[in-house]
Amino acid sequence: MKISLQWLKDYVGLPESANELAEALTNGGTEVVGRQERGNIPEKIVVAQILSSAPHPNADRLSVCQVDDGSGQPRQIVCGAKNFKVGDKVALARPGAVLGPDFKIKAGKLRGEKSDGMLCSAKELALAEDADGLLILAGDFPVGRPVKDLFPPDTVLELEVTPNRPDLLGYRGVAREVAALTKVEAILAALPSVPEKPADGFVRLEDSGCPFYTARIIRGVNVGPSPQWLADRLATAGLRPINNVVDVTNYVLLETGQPLHAFDLAKLEQGIVVRNAHEGEMLKALDGSELKLRAHDLVVADLGKAVALAGVTGGAETGVTNETRDILLEGAWFEPSRVRKSSRQLGLSTDSSYRFERRVDPSGVLPASARAAELILQTAGGAADAEVLVAGREPRNLAAITFSHDRCRALLGLEIADGEIDAIFARLGLTQAGGQWSVPGFRPDLTREVDLIEEVIRMAGIERVPSRRRGFPAPASVADLRHDNAEKLRERLRAQGFSEARTSHFVSPDALQRVGATTDDAVAVRNPLGADQALLRPALLAGLLEALARNLRHGAVSVRLFEIGPVFRAAGKEEGTALALLCTGAEAGLFDVKGGLQAVLGAVEFRPEDSLALRVTGLGVEGLLRRLPRALGEKFAAKSPLYYAQIDVDGWLETVPAPVRVRPLPRFPAVTRDLSLILPKTTRYAAVEKALSAAQAPHLFSVGLKDVFEDPSGVTLPAEQRSLTVTLTFRDEVRTLTSEEVDRAVETLRDHAKSVLGAVFRA
Repeated sequence: MKISLQWLKDYVGLPESANELAEALTNGGTEVVGRQERGNIPEKIVVAQILSSAPHPNADRLSVCQVDDGSGQPRQIVCGAKNFKVGDKVALARPGAVLGPDFKIKAGKLRGEKSDGMLCSAKELALAEDADGLLILAGDFPVGRPVKDLFPPDTVLELEVTPNRPDLLGYRGVAREVAALTKVEAILAALPSVPEKPADGFVRLEDSGCPFYTARIIRGVNVGPSPQWLADRLATAGLRPINNVVDVTNYVLLETGQPLHAFDLAKLEQGIVVRNAHEGEMLKALDGSELKLRAHDLVVADLGKAVALAGVTGGAETGVTNETRDILLEGAWFEPSRVRKSSRQLGLSTDSSYRFERRVDPSGVLPASARAAELILQTAGGAADAEVLVAGREPRNLAAITFSHDRCRALLGLEIADGEIDAIFARLGLTQAGGQWSVPGFRPDLTREVDLIEEVIRMAGIERVPSRRRGFPAPASVADLRHDNAEKLRERLRAQGFSEARTSHFVSPDALQRVGATTDDAVAVRNPLGADQALLRPALLAGLLEALARNLRHGAVSVRLFEIGPVFRAAGKEEGTALALLCTGAEAGLFDVKGGLQAVLGAVEFRPEDSLALRVTGLGVEGLLRRLPRALGEKFAAKSPLYYAQIDVDGWLETVPAPVRVRPLPRFPAVTRDLSLILPKTTRYAAVEKALSAAQAPHLFSVGLKDVFEDPSGVTLPAEQRSLTVTLTFRDEVRTLTSEEVDRAVETLRDHAKSVLGAVFRA
């Protein structure tokens, strides 16, 4: 929610500085996440009136304009915008005006035509985040006057409104909050009221998703551009002006937090029906998208068709245009869960749905409608019906809560007087009756005594709670062991040169299909926030490949990533913890990743699955290490082979680690000897290493593979055999070994390999 301080001043007295206000709101639980300064417009930008406009002789998209800037001599300006007409007043940047660090306006030529300045958009003047064409000023702005005089400097704060505070989605609600936090009086003028009249058959409510609906008919409106003050206030919220009627409904939404909608009355067929959509019914939304509705979607319809998706968006066919003369102004209360479901499933979020799904105040429907009618008459003329048509009744959500001052003090650990607590509740709009506090409709989050206690400390200030040092020992648990082991695993992987990635637990069906996986084993999210979060990830590959692609696009040559996190499967064990490694680059290979895994997990076993994959088991882990297909790597900008391992580490994480044994660095040198064994090709190296280690040769410290030799021709070695050369390392910790001792140990190893493996030794 973006809040203009100039606008907010209409409703409440503000602290002297924006920083002070931001601190008060943040301390009160509403974080200020952004700040924008508006209206610091250079002196050389003035109001100008367009006297004439002609196509540029050398450019189809440009116009050559003559403008009056009050200097007594028309200026020629080349302009690329199309949203103006002769007679409009616009903002002109004269030569010398500075619009940015490297943006100084100069007189010159554009495609051969002289241009003595520049006509500006609202975005170029920092009056809006986006702009479609020039900033068209109000007709009563005097020519030649500096534009900065017409747009006083303003600060816009962006508030992070929590889902339980729908009252802060309108200026009047923010003003109440500021008044309560700063102990000042809010300047909230009463909203207008209008007599009610039963809608009889004109409005029919056929579904409980809309218990209350109002319609006000206004005839003879003149739809056109909004006055400057209205367009400017919408721009502070990032909204683009459309026309005076639609802009008024948006203005009232921002002011009160109550969404409204205006229909072109002439395009409605005999009244309004709020009903369930027909399965497959189509609605063209205001943004031009085609919505295919389902039977559970709530729609506003006339007798022939759906004209709006209730609480989300209006229909393009019945929207207000410049030809509209009579309008029907809708004000309603829609069930939050129905709006939320339709918005999520259709992937369409609007300012209206954002508020309805958080529960707007039912008692604010009629006042907001009356306020909008008042502003429409002011900006678009016309005549409104004396009475508003009403169908159904307002849902009553007022809560009455029993409250104990003593319990409040005990729970907070804070000594606070009864009178101060009562004053806080009064500032928040609560009233006391019969030993209970009545909660106003705009605070649906207050339903229990603890909610009121939270309000007390929020307003009194958490800093008032005295600090106490208390320690409570807790026994070690499996959760502690898993956390400690996971941290050790991360530390070891970083030491191996891998960087940790943190990717989303959610994934889309398209993302799974892109990496060659199916959605059969994926768990679907019942109420996803969007299509890209429709499934819980069954594996870590999709997220890691996206992270890899980002690194490669930024110029990385070799990338080594790992992630430890939950994975979810529809069958079997629903949730587990997986470790995934992904690497590419000139130095990456299948056995490099294998060595890294051995270094971090211990002596796990690797069994060949095929020529490009190894099965990983042992020590409470199970998984697969493999080379990914080249076609998959090309999808993610990888030019070198990709190697990927995913291992289930739940068992490893819950294993108590063996005590760490520390020994001093060796003081005496090691002696190495090479031994070449001729063995059948079917003999795995792991069996060779195991056999040599089991021989119990004196002083043997380690066995390592040095070389593999094969001769497919069979000339120097039978084709069905191969030669493995291993390096044997011998060491004694208290003395230097003699050659004779090492020779005897090697002979022991030769004899053992011959008897156990059937090895033949090369000379």
